[in-house]
Amino acid sequence: MIKEITAQELNPELFIQDKINEIKSIVGDGIAINALSGGVDSSTVTMLGHRALGKHLRTIFVENGVMREGEADQVAGFFEKLGVTVKVVDARKDFFNALKGITDPEEKREAITQTFYKNVFGRIVRESGAKYLLQGTILTDVDETVAGIKRQHNVFEQLGIDPQAAFGYKIIEPLIQLRKDGVRKVGRALGLPALFFDRIPFPGPALSARVIGEVTPERIETVRKATKIVEHILKDTQAFQYLAILHEDRVTGMRDGKREFGQQIEIRCWDSTDARKATPTHLPFDTLEQLAREIVNNVPGIVSVTYNIASKPPSTIEAV
Repeated sequence: MIKEITAQELNPELFIQDKINEIKSIVGDGIAINALSGGVDSSTVTMLGHRALGKHLRTIFVENGVMREGEADQVAGFFEKLGVTVKVVDARKDFFNALKGITDPEEKREAITQTFYKNVFGRIVRESGAKYLLQGTILTDVDETVAGIKRQHNVFEQLGIDPQAAFGYKIIEPLIQLRKDGVRKVGRALGLPALFFDRIPFPGPALSARVIGEVTPERIETVRKATKIVEHILKDTQAFQYLAILHEDRVTGMRDGKREFGQQIEIRCWDSTDARKATPTHLPFDTLEQLAREIVNNVPGIVSVTYNIASKPPSTIEAV
């Protein structure tokens, strides 16, 4: 049973020092690999690991082909300015090969998990001689996985999976007692710019969690373009999270006076504190119209845009 530390009772400075000591005691004189995606959790754990291990930490950004536009260069560049060297590993072929032909949501998550931990990071760990992987698992990830709501790619021991036996290395999870609001407080205390500790959450499986049906480079590019528009238009809403989802079904539309059998984007925008419960943000209708107009005009093949108005539960924040 994981003992939760709520954001209200959290003392960020004491937490940081405790976790620095814990990481040092586990890794010792060895080397740890750090998985950085640029999200709130991974950015916070990266700075925590950097404080604890310095040059004994190898920070890796895996370019899996399903990230947002320009993500790898932007994240690596920002962390270089913070004194953290980031190595970008191109693993796009690994991930798209693993996802080929898969449509079931849980099978997609499992394909991402196995590719990330066994193939890509397994290879990196063997080449580096590291025995530990530092990652930003939080308590909500564990709760949703154990409850069977959705299999989060970064949860293992709570499912009876030993990472050492399965992948060849141990996983260190210093943020596992916290939820998102607590992680933000720790990120702020670690000196992360607001760009990172106030960033909207982003799923571990990245944009593959926002494609319903098979994940292909073409379908990822469609949802990537829609994501850029949604994040630009909604960035000042103060919402907890906002995203674009590409649906699988084709829908009838019209363009230039002719029928177009096109695709559909669903927009979700959420008010929440810690992701356990969420309600759709009451966006002005003018904003919804702007979103639809920009997406239909700038994302090839899209003829329909919808907005989710179901709360979590029974809905979930991500669709897949």
